[in-house]
Amino acid sequence: MKRESGGLFRVAWLFYLLLASVAILWIGMRSPGLHFGLLIDPRHWWLDAALGLAGGVLLLGAWAGASRWLPGARELERKLAALLSELTPADAFGLAVLSGLAEELFFRGAVQGSWGLIPATLLFGALHTGPGKAFRLWTLFAVLAGFMLGGLMFWRGNLLAPILAHFLVNAVNLRRLLRSSGDQLETEGCTVNDTVNSGPKSGEERIANTTTDSREGGS
Repeated sequence: MKRESGGLFRVAWLFYLLLASVAILWIGMRSPGLHFGLLIDPRHWWLDAALGLAGGVLLLGAWAGASRWLPGARELERKLAALLSELTPADAFGLAVLSGLAEELFFRGAVQGSWGLIPATLLFGALHTGPGKAFRLWTLFAVLAGFMLGGLMFWRGNLLAPILAHFLVNAVNLRRLLRSSGDQLETEGCTVNDTVNSGPKSGEERIANTTTDSREGGS
């Protein structure tokens, strides 16, 4: 089934645009001008990039372990897949880029730069929440990821590593959740077709079956 972009992508796009705008204003009020050095270190960008990718792989591995051993993680994935079912692969990639840039600019660049690592991480966890017990695991994982991303920012002094790690995690997980939601839709479609095919037979079918049975009985 072909997916088409829906309202979820537009709402997310506006939210991340607002989040990035607030971050830029906040950072600008703290130190006039959005310094290029906050985003990337031209001398050691390759090291920051490598650390960011390594951090993303570490977080993906941690979640893969959780989804394998914890039923709550699998339940969370099913719920998130249902919520994201209207996204296209292009939407998912766009959201990975937007979320990685906007959230890191806000939480690590603005909040952590003003209030410190712990408040920024707790706020980051609060953003990743939802109704039900399964979403508490999402919040916990976000807090742990937030400490790692904040640690990269604290260590390296720029946002390149956290942005790349965040982008990698979201790009891989969103794409995987989209595949999962597609499998769920196909399964539901097969179930509906099976139900229809095995449902009550029409009058013509019943007459045909009765005629066939009568002929077989008389032979």
